[in-house]
Amino acid sequence: MDKRKIFMDDRDRFRFVHDLFEFNDEAPAENVLYHLRKPSIDVGHRYDVQRQNINRPPRRRLVDIFVFCLMPNHYHLLLSPIIENGVSLFMKKLNGGYVKYFNLKYKRAGTLFERKYKSVLIDNQAHFIHLPYYIHLNPLDMVAPEWRERKIGNYDEVINFLDSYRWSSHLDYMGEQNFPSVTQRDFLLDVFQGEIGYAKELKSWLKSLVVKRIKNFDLE
Repeated sequence: MDKRKIFMDDRDRFRFVHDLFEFNDEAPAENVLYHLRKPSIDVGHRYDVQRQNINRPPRRRLVDIFVFCLMPNHYHLLLSPIIENGVSLFMKKLNGGYVKYFNLKYKRAGTLFERKYKSVLIDNQAHFIHLPYYIHLNPLDMVAPEWRERKIGNYDEVINFLDSYRWSSHLDYMGEQNFPSVTQRDFLLDVFQGEIGYAKELKSWLKSLVVKRIKNFDLE
């Protein structure tokens, strides 16, 4: 993806989170069938993504979305395919749909992403277990980029920032109803021993900043 901003405001971010839900379906997306309950940018409340038309057949997901995180000029997803080629089908729908929305809104043409999405196969259990923490810590680049050098100036401020950053699945793993319909969290929460276990381990991970455990993975 290029270095230009792909999310200009909270409505863009809401739209992308909505798309994570809507396009994770074997059926073609129909714009009128999905909506955000109270599509506001009031960050004092939490919102879920839900269906508007009860007559539409139940979703048949293409992938399990374990983790997501939106950054100003890119995003991270931790996915597992449910059907053959599920990841590539989902990513085609997701990126294509968002580009159409973005170009229409900002009266532009052409591609938004510099290149095709980058995927990394995770076949190591240790990497898989630690990736959710790493992905959820990425927003620290905006307020404390030194975290990648294992330097945190104010630990409490960093924790407060993460707990106020709604554009990832972190809050849902903490037990808050942020965007609960988007992710499939049962498997990882079982590994983490629940929401309390996730929160405890994330704080421990942040304090130790063991980024070297996944240093072989270039996720940018």
